Amino acid sequence: MKNSVNITNFRQDFAIIASWVKFNSKVLDLGCGDGELLQFLSGSLEVKGYGVEKDDANLLACIQNGTNVIQMDLEDGLSGFENQSFNTVILSQTLQAMHNTEGIVLEMLRVGQEVIVTFPNFGYWRNRWQITMGQMPVSKTLPYQWYDTPNVHLCTINDFDIFCENHNINILERKVITDGNEVSFMPNLLGNLAMYRLTAKP
Repeated sequence: MKNSVNITNFRQDFAIIASWVKFNSKVLDLGCGDGELLQFLSGSLEVKGYGVEKDDANLLACIQNGTNVIQMDLEDGLSGFENQSFNTVILSQTLQAMHNTEGIVLEMLRVGQEVIVTFPNFGYWRNRWQITMGQMPVSKTLPYQWYDTPNVHLCTINDFDIFCENHNINILERKVITDGNEVSFMPNLLGNLAMYRLTAKP
């Protein structure tokens, strides 16, 4: 069945993710927060969604809104999940906060038939400008100050493309957006959020 999603009242990044997820499929959302994305996918695509979250407050929010959630630390890996046990595994705007970045992406590719990764593009021109002015970037996609940020591994679109090439990862699709609008021209400079749909190469 072809995906059919009403995106009028929803975030553009959610709409793009939904366009990459099959109807009635099995989805694992890592670092799911309060379950907002899973709620959206469940309501629009009737997915069988499961979340993984470490934070107690977010875990409680998931339970209260009916999201299936497991409390665990992603840094410990995904050993509790079998190979290819999900149609899609999602890591939405959490990659930059991971210490074991390489390990979690490879584990996602083991557990999921397809993987969706989104992250703030550190190469975005406003970020570069703030650094040129002598300050660490603060923006909608990077809302923290240098002293309280959870982000430990910021990267650019070019960095992630090279990462995929070096780790034998197939990029099925890549979309880049700024303020909800897709960017096709000079995405590493003009895009502030990068979105990838991936599989492991045979």
